[in-house]
Amino acid sequence: MVLGAMTAAAGYADRVMALASSHFASAERQFRFPLAYGNQRPYSSTWTVTGCGCVVIENSDAAAERAANQSPPLAKITAVTTGKIIDLGTRDSMNMGAAMAPAAVDTILQHLRDLDVEAEHYDKIITGDLGVIGRRILLDFMAQHEKNLTDIHMDCGIEIFDGSRQDTHAGGSGCGCSAVTLCAYILPNIFRGVWKRVLFVPTGALLSPVSFNEGQSIPGIAHAVAIEAVG
Repeated sequence: MVLGAMTAAAGYADRVMALASSHFASAERQFRFPLAYGNQRPYSSTWTVTGCGCVVIENSDAAAERAANQSPPLAKITAVTTGKIIDLGTRDSMNMGAAMAPAAVDTILQHLRDLDVEAEHYDKIITGDLGVIGRRILLDFMAQHEKNLTDIHMDCGIEIFDGSRQDTHAGGSGCGCSAVTLCAYILPNIFRGVWKRVLFVPTGALLSPVSFNEGQSIPGIAHAVAIEAVG
């Protein structure tokens, strides 16, 4: 979405499709024990979402043309903040929330500084797939910077599953987790006027089967996209 917005805003494209997907079995096979092994998962682990979400990003001229033709409701990307790699030494592949939360904190703080706004500028600040553990770490780190996100923070990894009925431990994960939640829940709420302004902060962990097997640390990264209702 960051790259698509830059491409459209710079006039290099009228419309860009941005999509992401993930699959439970492939992710588990790569980074964790084989499914057939049937190992006991720790409560810090997450459940990779099988799903795909896609958005179409238009430049202002194309969007105005659609609006004139009474198109469906629109939202606009008003700002983006590209994150940087943050590595605090987490090595547990069963606790992705701990690996990614520091990166989310860094990106959110940088975004607020860049735009010179407070966290309350947004109706919701929504992270990708930190899960229950990662959310707790995020809120603690933000509190150290005198930013209280308790009431406005939401995490796609927590929202994607029903924790009271589905035993997914810390929640959902994977690229599809953020994409599906954005397309099926976040954007519809913006269209309906439930939220006027949202900061969407997908999170990622930079590991591979090789780095994991060698016991290397797991760096994290997060990018922020500000999405606002139109009209």
